[in-house]
Amino acid sequence: MALPVFNTGEAEQLGLAGSIPVRLRQTALDPRRTVAAADVPDPRRSVPRTDSVLADERVRAAVVTAGPDAVRAAVGAAQERVRSGVLEPTDLVDAVLDALPRRATTLSPVLNATGVVLHTNLGRAALSAAAVDALTAAAGAVDVELDLATGRRGRRGGGAVDALLAAVPDAQDALVVNNGAAALVLATTALAAGREVVVSRGEMVEIGDGFRLPDLVASCGAGLREVGTTNRTHLRDYADAVGPSTGAVLKVHPSNFTVEGFTSAVPVSYLATLGPPVVHDIGSGLLRPWPLLPDEPDATTSLRDGAAVVTCSGDKLLGGPQAGIVLGRSDVLERMRRHPLARALRAGKTTLAALEATLRGPTPPAVASIEAGSAELRRRCEAVVRELGAAGIRTDLVPSPGRVGGGSAPGLALDGWAVALPDAWAEPLRRGDPPVLARVQGGRTLLDLRALDPRQDEVLVAAVRAAAPSGLPSLPPRAP
Repeated sequence: MALPVFNTGEAEQLGLAGSIPVRLRQTALDPRRTVAAADVPDPRRSVPRTDSVLADERVRAAVVTAGPDAVRAAVGAAQERVRSGVLEPTDLVDAVLDALPRRATTLSPVLNATGVVLHTNLGRAALSAAAVDALTAAAGAVDVELDLATGRRGRRGGGAVDALLAAVPDAQDALVVNNGAAALVLATTALAAGREVVVSRGEMVEIGDGFRLPDLVASCGAGLREVGTTNRTHLRDYADAVGPSTGAVLKVHPSNFTVEGFTSAVPVSYLATLGPPVVHDIGSGLLRPWPLLPDEPDATTSLRDGAAVVTCSGDKLLGGPQAGIVLGRSDVLERMRRHPLARALRAGKTTLAALEATLRGPTPPAVASIEAGSAELRRRCEAVVRELGAAGIRTDLVPSPGRVGGGSAPGLALDGWAVALPDAWAEPLRRGDPPVLARVQGGRTLLDLRALDPRQDEVLVAAVRAAAPSGLPSLPPRAP
């Protein structure tokens, strides 16, 4: 039986392997498919040289922001794409620039459209232009701890301290550390390490991210003596607890919550009669009374009532950078300043510069946002609604109660307005460039302009328009 013959395009020839005849097979070449090897370009030859790419003016400019290591890595990755044939050599520089971060930091500027002015997740208070300018000026060599007149070592951050004392004349001295919790830790450690701190049970707060006051005080080496109950504490409760082992009496302003109903608390003026120094953690950084926030404690009133030390944050109602502020009696603050822990907690030069500029400069953005009136916010929202409507994006104007945020004035609602979109807009706006953080409530995405600088309204409109091509719905037309 004859074997089937398959047309394989191969020709057989007889040959010899030693003395044994063998058949050699040679594949027949199709002249139409034959290409000379020299005619096939080697993709490696078309890859731009590294030094020529780095010499490109745009790439050299990117090195200033991104750094040489990141740029070289981006160049190497783009060259590999050219070698593999997925990127044209002429597009390599553009690919390098697209792969680099736009900024030297991974932190992204966000449009805060939540209506919460001091949003902790967004860094709390926005700095004023004066504070930003001061921060930039302090980025290089500055006389942070040098007396230029004498050439000798000077008082660290003297300008910021003087500005604090000018803002709070009732304080004999001032000290700046790196945050509000650090201020409280330093005060407690300097006054009560190895001794007791007396505090009301109603003020045993959790300050955020799981950090609790009892743990903070315990970390200082002080014992915690709790008095009273959750809702009511009386002066006699403190008096019964105070003794030879008492290092300080601590009063803490509760943050992010209010206790209402059958309640009782002891004011600083009464606690100051007990003998031990009173440390008052007012938290939010209000330096003097503010009629808009009548229930918020302030440093001036507390010192007048007899507090030995007042501690607070700099990036809340003060509207400055993250900092811990200590105000009070000169003997107590000198004791704190000389404590070894003060060195570990001290503020840096950029913080001191921004804080001084905030205290001496114009109204901080956070204060202006809190004071913004309902009529002004409505006018701005109406303008945004008109501009988005002209772009074919139907929105609505709705009342929106704003919040101070940052644990300040937790029960206070600030009358305002917002631009409403369907809730599906929240994620693409958050993922946009720039990111827009809105408030999702009642099945809608609310764009509250309170925490935005009025000059950012146009940026917000552009961000919403940029998100529109993703097929997001508009609000249905209003009923006639």
